[in-house]
Amino acid sequence: MTRGADEATPRATGTRVRVDKWLWAARFYRTRSLAAQAIDAGHVRVDGERVKPAQPVHPASRISVRKRDLAWEVEVIAVSESRGPAREAALLYRETEESAAARERAIHVRSASRALATPGRPTKRDRRRLEDFLNEP
Repeated sequence: MTRGADEATPRATGTRVRVDKWLWAARFYRTRSLAAQAIDAGHVRVDGERVKPAQPVHPASRISVRKRDLAWEVEVIAVSESRGPAREAALLYRETEESAAARERAIHVRSASRALATPGRPTKRDRRRLEDFLNEP
């Protein structure tokens, strides 16, 4: 059984959908309530402006999403009110090249700083070896 062209595109319901629903369907947030909280906190902007969770989003809208130290700048390609597989969610938007590059740099910096960080608390064996070393004449 082969997949038709209709099955490869996301399930579009109309031309407009609530921004919290779209963020949930596009898999930026696990739940709609988390998406709504992020919108209320100002972590999500539509066309450069703060919005409310019920703000309608339509194709060609530009959405910026901040989560911790990562940021996405995306253009809405399609809208969907239902959350589907990750492959379908990826078809709902297109990330800008600058955004992808900045996110990759942030991930690289985070992993590099984590590698340089001091290890956690010493084990009992490490502590005894350190005490033995410091107590030698």
